[in-house]
Amino acid sequence: MDVEQITEELYGLKPGEFVAARDAYVAEARRAKDGVAAKEIAALRKPALAAWAANRLARERRQEAQRFLTLGERLREAHRTLDAEQLRAASREQHRLVTALARTAAELAREVGQPVSETVVHEVEQTLHGVLAHEDVAELWSRGRLTKVPEAAVGFTAVAPEETALAQAPAGQRPEPEPKLESEPKHKPKPKPTNEPDREATRRRDLERARAAAAEADAEVARREQELEEGQRLLQAATTEAEEAAAEVGRLETGLREARQTRLDSQRAESTAGKAVTTAERDLQQARRAAERAARTVERLEQGGA
Repeated sequence: MDVEQITEELYGLKPGEFVAARDAYVAEARRAKDGVAAKEIAALRKPALAAWAANRLARERRQEAQRFLTLGERLREAHRTLDAEQLRAASREQHRLVTALARTAAELAREVGQPVSETVVHEVEQTLHGVLAHEDVAELWSRGRLTKVPEAAVGFTAVAPEETALAQAPAGQRPEPEPKLESEPKHKPKPKPTNEPDREATRRRDLERARAAAAEADAEVARREQELEEGQRLLQAATTEAEEAAAEVGRLETGLREARQTRLDSQRAESTAGKAVTTAERDLQQARRAAERAARTVERLEQGGA
């Protein structure tokens, strides 16, 4: 069996269709005695709704997906090299594209009869941020095979330009404090240091972490709801299967009773017919003997008369 082709087909299905189709292929592989294919197909995981919506976006909008993947490469490279200018430009493009693509993914999902909630749309946004931040997530997404929402990429683009510039400069070229001029008054009042930038940066980081935690909590709720829904579906399927099996057993038991009765009736009829045959054979023999006696009597009388 072509596992790659089957995998491509399965991840193109809606989440509600995935498990039944996967299990059918596993059964087919086992019937074909292809244990390796059966094991590989059975290991395929059903995608979460948000992951499926993101996958559909990658499959249906190839050009947009490729531009987004290129943006991710630029962002990751800017982080590696601490390129502040590139980070600022890519970050602005990131937020614009993530919001737009998440909405497009929701529209594509609705087109095939799979509505998504705002919570799922936020999870798609989180998934797309993960695509930008993590190369392994980007690789899976590019093939349309994500199965879960990646963890929030906290602080991925939160690099201060002034810190970046300082970190990029060689040690010998970093700016030194300017020397104090002799003409400056000895008791010139120094400006009071302020911690406002630090507090603002801390607040932004805390806000970003809080948002990420809230998004992760929402994602966890959605995952649990999906697991509950899947469990209820499996329970319903098992209940229906048990009811059908019980009905089939009832039908078979009724058929067995009828077959036994038919066999018993046949045996009785056979016995009766056998007795009738025996009686008929006996009566036939008696009739033949009587006929023979009558013939001999006729013959004797005929001879005596002559």
